[in-house]
Amino acid sequence: MKILVPIKKVPDYQAKIKVKADGSGIETEGIKWIVNPFDEIAVEEALRLKEAGKATEVIVVGFGPDDVSTQLRYAMAMGADRGIHVKYDGAIDSDLASRVLAEVYKRDSYGFVIMGKQSIDSDANQTAQLLAARLDLPQACFASKVALESDKALVTREVDGGLETIAIPLPCIISTDLRLNEPRYASLPGIMKAKKKPLEEIAFADLKVDAALKVKVLKLSAPAQRKGGRKVADVEALVQALQNEAKVL
Repeated sequence: MKILVPIKKVPDYQAKIKVKADGSGIETEGIKWIVNPFDEIAVEEALRLKEAGKATEVIVVGFGPDDVSTQLRYAMAMGADRGIHVKYDGAIDSDLASRVLAEVYKRDSYGFVIMGKQSIDSDANQTAQLLAARLDLPQACFASKVALESDKALVTREVDGGLETIAIPLPCIISTDLRLNEPRYASLPGIMKAKKKPLEEIAFADLKVDAALKVKVLKLSAPAQRKGGRKVADVEALVQALQNEAKVL
């Protein structure tokens, strides 16, 4: 069984992000780009399932410009068997990503797709759900535990009342939550091996996907500078400040 793992290139979460003066985006010069942490968890889970004998191959797929190959190579250094790079230089929203991933899925036979529940840049949390709808496949989102049994997946999710375990037939779409696992680091031997692993490049035009966006970012702006706090004499003064100044009561 083959497992398909979509990954996304995102800015390092430790980087200090600055908005461009014209509000058209963020300053990218000098920023380190990484595999989206939720997707990295998905890669780790796919590798564990393969190591447990539940899968035969782990394939990672990325969608975007030339440098997405760096993140794909990193996932292969972790242990993924091969990669697929859909090359595209335009803007991408969740809906377009789901359309591309659906076409990639149809080009081969996969046991299931496992991917991060959201990316740390847009935080949209909708690509997995859109992909499931496009492929008409069952889905299990926010997985904190995944187990495979013959022709079904048992997925445990954290809900308000505790834990919920659902069983869905394969093939399916699974999205990962933070507590599913702790991803391994890419070892030096793994990095060397990844350079020789196959990385298929697909031109966006070859997929015959409509590039129209459903969401367009008009402008970005940095949050307002926070004002310093002050001390109040008593509870009554605090309540007055909250009502009349902060206007939160």
